[in-house]
Amino acid sequence: MATSIFTRDFGIDLGTANTLVYLKGKGIILRESTMIAQDNHTKEVIAVGNEAKQMIGRTPGRLSVIRPMRDGVIADYDTTAEMMKYYIHKAQGKPTFFSRKPNVIVCVPSGITMVEERAVLDATRQAGAKQALPISEPFAAGIGAGLPVWEPTGSLIVDIGGGTTEVAIISLGGTVTSASIRTAGDEMDEQIIQYIRRKYSLLIGESTAEMLKTELASAKKLDNNEEMDVRGRDLISGLPKTITIGNDEVAYAIHETVDAIVNLIKQTLETAPPELAADIMDYGIVLTGGGALLNKIDEVISEQTNMPVFVADNPLDSVVIGTGKALEHIEYFKRSPHVAKRNTLS
Repeated sequence: MATSIFTRDFGIDLGTANTLVYLKGKGIILRESTMIAQDNHTKEVIAVGNEAKQMIGRTPGRLSVIRPMRDGVIADYDTTAEMMKYYIHKAQGKPTFFSRKPNVIVCVPSGITMVEERAVLDATRQAGAKQALPISEPFAAGIGAGLPVWEPTGSLIVDIGGGTTEVAIISLGGTVTSASIRTAGDEMDEQIIQYIRRKYSLLIGESTAEMLKTELASAKKLDNNEEMDVRGRDLISGLPKTITIGNDEVAYAIHETVDAIVNLIKQTLETAPPELAADIMDYGIVLTGGGALLNKIDEVISEQTNMPVFVADNPLDSVVIGTGKALEHIEYFKRSPHVAKRNTLS
């Protein structure tokens, strides 16, 4: 019983698309969509997480499915606090006489403002945390990917999430330089939706666009073009319609986002001190986040930067694993909560 008292500290990856919770001493214990369904009139919470995601596009008029996180920051404070309370309570399990409020390290985008960061931490404390400390997403991703972030060696991490893409050069337990754009996986989904709307006058939903991105998209055209049937609503007739779309079309649809990510990496490399740039040339660029799974993204970045590029062993979980491992250094973050965010580029 006593052991459980001192191990209920959490690392939380509060992402735009998904939220993951890491329990100190156990690992990842929760993985849910960052969504909440509520009654439009009473504001009562009807469903949270994966259950709310299943309701997208299927709710009656009195209900709405809300994504309280947009571009890595809080878009709706009250629903975020409710959602965080649900996740923390679910992760803690049934409270006992010996239960205590957990300490929580929560990851935040490196490019957010102090006001935006404070909103995330306040929501975490309101949800039941004893103490909430921030860690930047790329720094957490570097820890989770197994990079030598505490050593005097330069590591370049690229975290392509749902709402933001974060690029950082890390050394000696801090971020030497970093850059962030609010362009990532969600933007790819929107570009796919708009491309199909313009070319085929067909309206598809977010779930269909995400499926196309996951199963068909690539960062560049492939030698063997793959195709997939897509169903949606014809904007001219108003009736359901099925079209066939190829990989080359999806690659074209998302090329602006891919180009923006490559340019962000180049911008960060241009600001790297010579010694650290040499380290990165030796050890390469490491990709994490859901966007790292985009077919051929590593090849495109390597071609554009003339550097080796590697996808982390577990890119989807790198941030939350790093956030959880940071709990072992919690005193370090208490002393210098913003150490992983210094010298941030706008």
